[in-house]
Amino acid sequence: MKQRYLTLLFSTFLSFYMHSQQLDTLVDIGGYKMHFKIIKGEGTPILFESGAGNEGSVWDNILERIQKVTGTTLITYDRTGFGQSEVNPNLKNDIDFGIINGITELETGLSKLGYDNEIILVPHSYGGFYTTLYASKHPEKVKYVVRIDANLVDVYTDDVLNIMAQQPTPPKSPETLGNYYLYKTYPETVKLLREVKFPPSVPAIDITSPINRGYPDEYWTLIKKAHKDFVDAEPNRIELIAEGSGHYIFKDNPALIINTIIKAYAETLDENSRNELYKKTLDNAIELSIETQKANALYNHSEEDLNTWGYNLIGQGEMEKALEVFKLNTMLFPNSSNVYDSYGEALLIADKKYEAIKMYEKSIELNPDNEHGKSVLEIKQ
Repeated sequence: MKQRYLTLLFSTFLSFYMHSQQLDTLVDIGGYKMHFKIIKGEGTPILFESGAGNEGSVWDNILERIQKVTGTTLITYDRTGFGQSEVNPNLKNDIDFGIINGITELETGLSKLGYDNEIILVPHSYGGFYTTLYASKHPEKVKYVVRIDANLVDVYTDDVLNIMAQQPTPPKSPETLGNYYLYKTYPETVKLLREVKFPPSVPAIDITSPINRGYPDEYWTLIKKAHKDFVDAEPNRIELIAEGSGHYIFKDNPALIINTIIKAYAETLDENSRNELYKKTLDNAIELSIETQKANALYNHSEEDLNTWGYNLIGQGEMEKALEVFKLNTMLFPNSSNVYDSYGEALLIADKKYEAIKMYEKSIELNPDNEHGKSVLEIKQ
């Protein structure tokens, strides 16, 4: 009991410490503002580049663990027109909102925040274009790149661009400006990147998903070849295949991404600091392995196991956890009348009458012979 209390106390302190070190800010970059979120630390900062259509918040699920082990500064941001970032009111033509403008905005924002020196880059998907261009401009500053299913320009042949040009353009509205400008400038971005080489001096880990997301076979072959060619081009590049993960590898297998980023960060340290970090990395890998096993065990439970677990948690006074288990049971077994009945009962115990009635109604819909559910509704309605 004492150990559990100390663990809870440490977790609470860590949560408070992380919160207190976060900077969520809008940076003026020339009459308009760009949104950055920074978890402050010491060491080479790590900048995360989101994929097309995503805001910086897409990375939130992995940041705390990385910062806990490395202690370094982590930076996410919204590109122009996405999230809280505004667009440059001085630009008049759609084509002016391309990747060159985006990189200039990023450089300005990083400079104003004081993070325009050495840096580690972590791009996902379309973010791969940004890091390639940034690294080509600042090869002396970029210490490492961890690419997560990140774009390579060799994939975008003229035929592919022609197919993309036939797709409908997103509407030009305040809510969709980011996607609109990205779509309108994509061909020019590709043409520009064809003339840009990823600097051979910058080490990189290229993590890819082996799952074809519906591409024609010849295009999927081209994608795999482009990544293999990228890795084979220089001895300081490493290939990792994220087995079982889709395009958002950092969500499907966060442990892989977290530990890979930590490994890349370790390579930027001196020997003593690196050895200390490797000790933390081992602890982190163990903790993540345990968490993964817990998750696997959870999803391998039967409907009856989860129901029993939920009621045991209620008996232990762990009402919030119990509700999560009952809710999970309805997600895993959506055609079972009993899971909704049990969830309804738990909600009633938690004094959440409105939600409980909805669960009982769903239970009766699936099983009109559920007399227990009917009797509860008669009393509660």
